[in-house]
Amino acid sequence: MEYDGEMGMFFFPVDMVESRGFMFTCFVAALVGVFTIAYTASQWRRNINLSWTKAIARSKKNPKARHKTPVAPHSWERDSISRVKNLNCCVCLKSMSPSQTIVASESVIHRCTICGAAAHFSCSSSAPKDCKCVSMVGYEHVVHQWAVRWTEGADQPDESSFCSYCDESCSSSFLGGSPIWCCLWCQRLVHVDCHSNMSNETGDVCDLGPLRRLILCPLYVKELTRNPSGGFLSTITHGANELASTVRASIRSQSKKYKQANETSVDSGNSGSNCDESTESTADTGPAVNGTHAVLENSSSLLNGGSSHGDSYSNGKLEKKPSVKRSGSFGQKDEHQGLRSKLKYELADLPSDARPLLVFINKKSGAQRGDSLRQRLNLLLNPVQVCELSSVQGPEVGLFLFRKVPHFKVLVCGGDGTAGWVLNAIDKQNFISPPAVAILPAGTGNDLARILNWGGGLGSVERQGGLSTVLQNIEHAAVTVLDRWKVSILNQQGKQLQPPKYMNNYIGVGCDAKVALDIHNIREENPERFYSQFMNKVLYAREGARSIMDRTFEDFPWQVRVEVDGVDIEVPEDAEGVLVANIGSYMGGVDLWQNEDETYENFDPQSMHDKVVEVVSISGTWHLGKLQVGLSQARRLAQGQSVKIQLCAPLPVQIDGEPWPQQPCTLTISHHGQAFMLKRAAEEPLGHAAAIITDVLENAETNQVINASQKRALLQEMAVRLT
Repeated sequence: MEYDGEMGMFFFPVDMVESRGFMFTCFVAALVGVFTIAYTASQWRRNINLSWTKAIARSKKNPKARHKTPVAPHSWERDSISRVKNLNCCVCLKSMSPSQTIVASESVIHRCTICGAAAHFSCSSSAPKDCKCVSMVGYEHVVHQWAVRWTEGADQPDESSFCSYCDESCSSSFLGGSPIWCCLWCQRLVHVDCHSNMSNETGDVCDLGPLRRLILCPLYVKELTRNPSGGFLSTITHGANELASTVRASIRSQSKKYKQANETSVDSGNSGSNCDESTESTADTGPAVNGTHAVLENSSSLLNGGSSHGDSYSNGKLEKKPSVKRSGSFGQKDEHQGLRSKLKYELADLPSDARPLLVFINKKSGAQRGDSLRQRLNLLLNPVQVCELSSVQGPEVGLFLFRKVPHFKVLVCGGDGTAGWVLNAIDKQNFISPPAVAILPAGTGNDLARILNWGGGLGSVERQGGLSTVLQNIEHAAVTVLDRWKVSILNQQGKQLQPPKYMNNYIGVGCDAKVALDIHNIREENPERFYSQFMNKVLYAREGARSIMDRTFEDFPWQVRVEVDGVDIEVPEDAEGVLVANIGSYMGGVDLWQNEDETYENFDPQSMHDKVVEVVSISGTWHLGKLQVGLSQARRLAQGQSVKIQLCAPLPVQIDGEPWPQQPCTLTISHHGQAFMLKRAAEEPLGHAAAIITDVLENAETNQVINASQKRALLQEMAVRLT
């Protein structure tokens, strides 16, 4: 820069200006070059992936590559293209990216709920029938079903990213390579170039992969064919067969009872105290379900909403009512026909060592991610064993499908309310060997899942390895026992105002139930606002904050009367709510009883299988907030085996997070029975040992070394000792 004295101005040299311009031009050119290279690389990679997909499609059309594999059509459902990422149409192989959608009609596509394939509306009718075949009846063994992996492999283990034949990586390389196939059953990958050699050596036999014990083998799944013209005749024929099998099973069970009268009396004397009443009534009376004992269930369990097990006892003995039983059998037969009409498949001739998993999914729980969970589980398991719950179809259909499976497990994908729904349905079925239940935490609080070490939400599941890891943990989980409690709602004369309800976690009266009721009303009016577990908790916190200044329950101590084991319990004057807890988790992980607290010397530690509940009081929603963050604790009131709460005024009540407004009445809480649950073992050797012991006991029962009552008693004792 130079100074001109005559003009009084500064001037920049021409060469300096030109050098700076040249540098700026080079920078812009370099930036454009980088973006160009990145765009070219992405397009190159996209073209390679598309060429892989086309190569797979050509290899499937090649006559030399054809093998005897079952065919199955896709199960299409409408989906928004905005939810689709990096997918091509399985027919025309064109990209289905939202940015390339021009016509408004193309914004909605077809998506397969089983394998995840996508197709345009105009293409879906021409899609190849290469979806997962749920039934392979008539085949000698399960064969690999090789297909394109349309979805991301988030649930597949790391070792599945290598070719199962040459052990080379199957990840798409930058310069291309051999296209890959993925087996829809075992999730193994294979290069298309390696497939012919592998097929010649192994015959394309599939062992169902690492989850083989949990997968419902398609060899034993039979598709039901319905003939409209002969439907009535087939119904009569099937009803006659069911009735005949019922009579034969009843005769066999009666003869076995007389033969083993002495042994049965000894067994009942030794293990009767360990078995819950509901399962005892299943084993000793009425028709039961499982394996060769699959006969018509007791109709009273369906008519009374599952309360027949606990109510059928009088002084420890069953009341026999032949006339009611005869009429009930016909009602149960009608119920069976109704359930059978909803089935598309039936299970036949399962081996005695089969241990399949029955899955129930509630799409409306918590973050409402049921569709995604169903599609992911359909890939990992047999879609027949994945059942969706709704207001139209409950768990009874899935349990009826598995009625002839001697030993199976249940996975509930939902919250605490969904878990209670399934446990009630299992209780109705009168299983000789009730299945143990695991929980995938898809609700808001997930208190029961927390106690059983399954996590507090789906986020923790994803961090621990996805659904594949969850299923492996289920296979090695320990069996434990959960007390279940019956809540009867009585008037002043002692008559029931409505059918009894059942509690697994806790029952609350007062301010906490008021917050739950407000949230429930908001959910019913605006379900779209509850789209994630985090937002659900935010709404709970907001409603709780609104109630802090609300003195609605200032007269609560004089509006309720609490009685535990026949003794009146004084309710503190500052109390605005009373909670009766069965487990050590409340409101998303709050420990109300706190076993480690040594200030109370006259109380026992809390346990979920000691047939005792704990009663505590809380002093308002502000107290609830401090409990949530660990700044306070609930006030212990009592422990007992039976609790009565008399409401002298209208008050909100909630059971396991399901609230309702209640008029003056008496709530009677009594022990109903015990359910088998699956608990993820924190220590791996302990969990594996518990799973092995459970398997040994089930095999012993199958081989008639022990009976069902003895197996239940041993499992209950094992659960107590492991705790």
